[in-house]
Amino acid sequence: MHVNFFCNFHMMKHLLLLILPLTLLLQRGKTGDATFADRFPPDVVREHSNAYLTITNSTDHDVIALVRGQRDEYLRHVYIRTGEMHVFEKMPITRFYVQFKSRDFYFEDLERTVMNYGERHTFEFFYDPKQAVSYKQITEEDFFRH
Repeated sequence: MHVNFFCNFHMMKHLLLLILPLTLLLQRGKTGDATFADRFPPDVVREHSNAYLTITNSTDHDVIALVRGQRDEYLRHVYIRTGEMHVFEKMPITRFYVQFKSRDFYFEDLERTVMNYGERHTFEFFYDPKQAVSYKQITEEDFFRH
């Protein structure tokens, strides 16, 4: 009985070591996922704007990028894995800025960018405490406001 218990315990331990990383991997989103679609209004899409915004995640962890318009209105959001990028197509013609959920923190880019017809903008998210002048930390409420 004692040997049987030890063998079963040993097998269960190995099984857990295999399942746990797989479970964590399955919970991780994919670049392009609308992770919080249930917490935001529908995306703002302008069919004929021919405007694009590429966001690159240059941090060592996944982020959720949120694009807001000139009146702080929600435009779009997306999950971006570390080292990957996402292209928002058919962006509205407006002045916009980007917010990020990064692990347990929320940030807002201090730069405002004008999006005109047919333009292609690129934004690279990195967070370096030495360059804190580029971002300000915001609250979860600020991030999820409509």
